[in-house]
Amino acid sequence: MRSKRNRSSKPPSMGNAAIDDLMKMMYEQGKAQFGSAVKSFWFYDGDLCPACLQNFAGVVNYKGKEGLAINGFMYRERGVLISYFLCEVCALFIHEHAQKHPYQQTPLHVRIETNLRDAYHGHLALFN
Repeated sequence: MRSKRNRSSKPPSMGNAAIDDLMKMMYEQGKAQFGSAVKSFWFYDGDLCPACLQNFAGVVNYKGKEGLAINGFMYRERGVLISYFLCEVCALFIHEHAQKHPYQQTPLHVRIETNLRDAYHGHLALFN
């Protein structure tokens, strides 16, 4: 998939309380879906999209409205639910693919998971 530079820069400003509430909701949803496999959660706060590593992640225009492309990945080996933003290009690609092929992973999903694992391990290395 070729990626173009996203016009949007960073996600709209959300207060820490709003982000905390969103993360709590995602964590509770993850616990409901994965049960005791979820031991913690982590927010990937990199500026670049974890899928293409080129565009700024966050704001997405979908059907004429702005939104956030926030997603979650369950890193099962560590029991960590990782939440992250995608850029508009990657989010729309995944959404369009899901409409045509529900419940099928794309190579882009594999790239996202690999990049998030690497970022999480980098985060852990900061504390060792």
